[in-house]
Amino acid sequence: MVMCSKCHKRVATVFVTKVENGERKTEGLCMKCAKELGLPTDQIMGNVMGNVMGNLGISPEQLENMEEEVNGLLQNMDLPSDNDDNEDGGAPAIDFPKLFRESGLFGNPASNVAPVEGGEKKDEKETSGKKEKKEHSKEKKHKFLDTYCRNLTRRAAEGKMDRIVGRDRELARVIQILCRRQKNNPCLIGEPGVGKTAIAEALAQRIADNQVPYKLKGKQVYLVDMTALVAGTQFRGQFESRMLGLLQEVTAAGNVILVIDEVHNIVGAGDSEGSMNAANMLKPALSRGEVQIIGATTLNEYRKYIEKDSALERRFQPVTVNEPSIEDTVEMLKGIKHYYESFHSVQIPEAVLRRAVVLSERYITDRYLPDKAIDLLDEAASNLSLNSAVLNESYEIKEQLLIEKEKREALEADEKADEQQRFEGLARIKAKELQLSERLAAIEPDCGKVVMTEEELAQVIEIWTGIPASSISENEYERIDGLEQRLKGRIIGQDHAVEAVSRAIKRNRAGVSYKRKPVSFIFAGPTGVGKTELVKTLAADLFDSPETLIRLDMSEFMEKHSVSRIIGAPPGYVGYDEAGQLTEKIRRRPYSVVLFDEIEKAHPDVLNVLLQILDDGRITDARGKTVNFENTVLVMTTNAGSDRAGALAGFLTEERAGNDARTEKALATFLRPEFLNRVDEVITFRALDENDFTKIAGIMMNELKTALAEKGISLSFTDEALAHIAKNSYSYKFGARNMRRYIQTHVEDALAEKIIADYTRSITHASVTIKDGELAVNAL
Repeated sequence: MVMCSKCHKRVATVFVTKVENGERKTEGLCMKCAKELGLPTDQIMGNVMGNVMGNLGISPEQLENMEEEVNGLLQNMDLPSDNDDNEDGGAPAIDFPKLFRESGLFGNPASNVAPVEGGEKKDEKETSGKKEKKEHSKEKKHKFLDTYCRNLTRRAAEGKMDRIVGRDRELARVIQILCRRQKNNPCLIGEPGVGKTAIAEALAQRIADNQVPYKLKGKQVYLVDMTALVAGTQFRGQFESRMLGLLQEVTAAGNVILVIDEVHNIVGAGDSEGSMNAANMLKPALSRGEVQIIGATTLNEYRKYIEKDSALERRFQPVTVNEPSIEDTVEMLKGIKHYYESFHSVQIPEAVLRRAVVLSERYITDRYLPDKAIDLLDEAASNLSLNSAVLNESYEIKEQLLIEKEKREALEADEKADEQQRFEGLARIKAKELQLSERLAAIEPDCGKVVMTEEELAQVIEIWTGIPASSISENEYERIDGLEQRLKGRIIGQDHAVEAVSRAIKRNRAGVSYKRKPVSFIFAGPTGVGKTELVKTLAADLFDSPETLIRLDMSEFMEKHSVSRIIGAPPGYVGYDEAGQLTEKIRRRPYSVVLFDEIEKAHPDVLNVLLQILDDGRITDARGKTVNFENTVLVMTTNAGSDRAGALAGFLTEERAGNDARTEKALATFLRPEFLNRVDEVITFRALDENDFTKIAGIMMNELKTALAEKGISLSFTDEALAHIAKNSYSYKFGARNMRRYIQTHVEDALAEKIIADYTRSITHASVTIKDGELAVNAL
């Protein structure tokens, strides 16, 4: 073994060849001395040993640590110097295997070796060396923990982690489990974003603040990086060596609690042919109580990976972390809002906090509180900060001040510069600093007035979901209060149906009805009287967009097996990987109107599924996921009982009551009493008369007018034309759909012929009038 030729204390790892007096001479240097001499040690290690060390998974930093540990061992040994004579002229006899075993370099710390009793008395020099060796080993005893883990307790003590608010019940449960004698390993189970990892961080904060029971005082919470543990372990035994070294350090320390996020990843981590995975290596340590672990995973992953391994499951105590309520989430946001105010330099009122929680709960449906509310608040604050001119100017001024400060310090430190030039340069810099400081002081009061409003939240939700920000910002109760009038302006001749729908919607939104039960109707009546039109209008008005209408034609669900199309196919059947047509759409858009068209054609098993939704407002799909229907409006349409009611146009209240009775009798032939009993209201639509047709003609012609305006063509029509359209298209049998066909044939077709015939010139105006008792379409 060659010692460093400069310090004569450390082992030489870098060898330099130089020529003196025509002779080649090789000198060995340790890494430290080589750096002091200015040798490019990083380049040497990269070029010469990079490939070898890379294949072994050893970085230059790890090699330096190994060199320091070897040097520490050799310093404690009585090695002969280079000037001492050796009898055989060779290297000193050193039992390196024994030396390394006792050193703890390879996962076998010297503290685990039993002391030899009855040994010879060591001299003072050897005792001193042992003490130095023990101190050196103590400094290096957390090599694996520091490399593959992050000390959460230290970060909490240094103020590098956000304070955690709430979750007192779950945290108390975790502390209680940790204080058990055996199997003291809690496993936090919950949906993504509910705050599982935050509970472990809250524990670290309490330990740092000394607000824990005496059994947990002095504990250190480490977050394990499983990716770092597995990375670079391409050879057999490398992962086991890391894992074993980590466990031995934790056991030796005695005050370490490991946190493994996504704990299901330990099942199979490091698994390869002929080797053990992390889960199997942890089981003995967990059963003996040598290692304490806090795991965190989702319910699905826990069921998929950990429950299958009963030996691993029994070593963990599950702690369920449910999604917090709206009130609890608001309190959480109140506790952490100052972090976001400081980071984005904006003010966040408490009223905006509550709106962020409510809006995220309503419109962001595929995620969980409090994560989605925090993300909404964070992005809204970011958007406000980026678009604030005064804040952007403030950031630029502060950056310029830093640049000027660096220039001034560099000029002050430059002793070689001309005194006159340096004085003039410093004067210019200080003058500019003064100017920037005055401007910054002038705009700082305005920087404190940047306040977040609900508009910023609505803009972010519009980006995420596509729902217009104006609809989100509008007061919900104000919109619902005017719902009836808006529906009556669109639905003609069915005032009683509109009033019934409006009453049910108000009852549900006001919270006076059963919370989980969705609003549900059965629309009965002849064809073409406005049943489907009312559903479409309700979806567009109530939920901001026509896309919120989910329409299912029950004629496609006439077979028994068609139930799988609604909730998904069960395991083992074709289509299991495909989601249910209804459940998946509701999961994506829980605020929707669902239309079951021609409900009488559905198979009874399909009606049984709907019965469950009407009763409890939720259903479990084929994958075991619960789908919530409490924010939906369910509408079923049918023509049952309309064959005899079709002739009753403009009937009075008594006649309507008789028509309702006939409808209920017809519904009873294919719907069970318990099904009808769970529907909020059965509404019978009456047949339309000629006065209704005239009003509907105006609505349809206005729709055509709007469509033509988008093409640059204005449309006008007379009242006589509307009366002519209503009279000639009136039909008891087909209702308003017959009018749609009449307008298409006599107005749209005639206008299309004129546009194509006069393609050489651009038509800008069209009119619909009556000429010689017939409908006339003119284009100019």
